[in-house]
Amino acid sequence: MSNPVVEARFCTHNNAEAAALFGNRDENLRLVEELLECKIVARANDVTVIGPEGSVSKVLRVLSDLQSAVRAGNRISGRETRYSVMLAQKERPETLCSVLSDVVQVTARGKQIRPRTVGQKLYVDAMRKNDIVFCIGPAGTGKTYLAMAMAVSALKSKSVSRIILTRPAVEAGEKLGFLPGDLQEKVDPYLRPLYDALFDILGVEVFERYKEKGVIEIAPLAYMRGRTLDDAFIILDEAQNTTPEQMKMFLTRLGFSSKAVVTGDITQIDLPNRKFSGLEDVRIVLAGVEGIQFVHLNDQDVVRHELVQRIVQAYERFDAERARKESLDVDLST
Repeated sequence: MSNPVVEARFCTHNNAEAAALFGNRDENLRLVEELLECKIVARANDVTVIGPEGSVSKVLRVLSDLQSAVRAGNRISGRETRYSVMLAQKERPETLCSVLSDVVQVTARGKQIRPRTVGQKLYVDAMRKNDIVFCIGPAGTGKTYLAMAMAVSALKSKSVSRIILTRPAVEAGEKLGFLPGDLQEKVDPYLRPLYDALFDILGVEVFERYKEKGVIEIAPLAYMRGRTLDDAFIILDEAQNTTPEQMKMFLTRLGFSSKAVVTGDITQIDLPNRKFSGLEDVRIVLAGVEGIQFVHLNDQDVVRHELVQRIVQAYERFDAERARKESLDVDLST
């Protein structure tokens, strides 16, 4: 049975709400129209939707979702519109508004930090509920930044008394010995992304004050050996570049009243001679252990430039095809 063509009307509250919802020159409406293959006609504060019944129902869901997000004070761009459409197309129970409603922290400049995808919302919820969380996903999915925001939130609420941030100092084609300066100056380039995130969240002056008092510590992973980390929010970043031995060492540092978040991208391992990554290993070793949660983000959770999402998707397709060909070559040789 064919999907009948229907017509439906959607109303906004006033001109300001309509402008925020429709976008500049109705660009959000045009995007919904293109993605869901319906005709959308805007007149003053209202729109008329014409198209197949199934598509029209999805359009109405998206417009209602975007309207709720606008009323909650969110700015709607093409990215938010695309994500709401994706949720409607996949008939997910979650909405864009429910994701954006969770404010984790406010930066020094007054910007609200919040999850922007369902995957990121699951990640934030996991950090609230568990003492150890592993977040595995591609570049641009907010793994480190959201962990930083949660750490600052825990510090300000006095759930912890300090923040400890660490990374393995693994070279990607350049040796530490070639870099100028003393040991601290040699490892600082590896820790720079952590500094940048904290500058944005706390402001430079507050960060420097916390760092001077020892409230925030940033150090290479090797400096963690032999320590017990009590009353702290600990973040291990770029964990794909740990060995299994380093991962075990880090996880056994956890002390009383502490939380640990481990982030990494197993598609970008820089270990020499392609050694087995501690992040790959730990997924097997700690599977099902109570109090530990693994969160996997994907290309749908990328929140950088939309080209980053396309790049991640292209690499995933390429890697899958290469694996398929290698498997076929093995079968033919046997």
